[in-house]
Amino acid sequence: MLQSCGMERRKRKIVVTPRSTILVVDDDASIRDAIAEFLSGHGYAMLSAENATACERALEQSTPDLFVLDVMMPGEDGLSLCRRLAPRGTPILMLSALDALTDRIVGLEVGAWDYLTKPFEPRELLARVRALLRRPGVARAEEPDSGFAFAGWRLDVQERRLRNPAGRLVALSEGEHALLTAFVERPGRVLSRDMLIDLARGSDAEPYDRAIDIAVSRLRRKLAEADPATLIETVRGAGYRFAPSVRRE
Repeated sequence: MLQSCGMERRKRKIVVTPRSTILVVDDDASIRDAIAEFLSGHGYAMLSAENATACERALEQSTPDLFVLDVMMPGEDGLSLCRRLAPRGTPILMLSALDALTDRIVGLEVGAWDYLTKPFEPRELLARVRALLRRPGVARAEEPDSGFAFAGWRLDVQERRLRNPAGRLVALSEGEHALLTAFVERPGRVLSRDMLIDLARGSDAEPYDRAIDIAVSRLRRKLAEADPATLIETVRGAGYRFAPSVRRE
């Protein structure tokens, strides 16, 4: 039992923002994990399954707002599973290495709402997920915020705008924006160069360590023009870490 301390207690209202739930069904564990990590970093609740049977088990525990289905899976393939899931009325995004027009048409005809061919850019996947969840008539949780605030700065990921502590816009290239987004989504974590290459593939990002070092240096210079604090720390022999605390807005 709580004891009175002689002071009036103030009741605090706790606001819980619902998150859209996405179920990824793919027999490739590396792809499932990569998609789950990327989309969870943008505020979505993630479920995963390695095949149709595991998908059915997941549906016994939760009702997702969107399905991401791989086409080519052992046992029951993604097209058959899509046909069974379609009557639910839940958006379905098909993933496939098959990019012929007939393959895409078949996927859409069995009930997919959209079709994305592998390999794909993570940001394109995110854009398609957001577009599907925004469609009229889709029952969904509130769309997660795309803004991040840190050390007086504010980054709007969706609008791709960065404002310094004085409120002025700071121009970023596509690669710099992707790199900063990777950092703010994982504050305090040491990110290796290989991880940053995977997370920040902008138009000016290249697949070798030195390119990431150069990109980080450029981003640091732009941040330092308005803020002398070291926001991106070098962790010797390991990679880089985003130092300030980050909050979503």
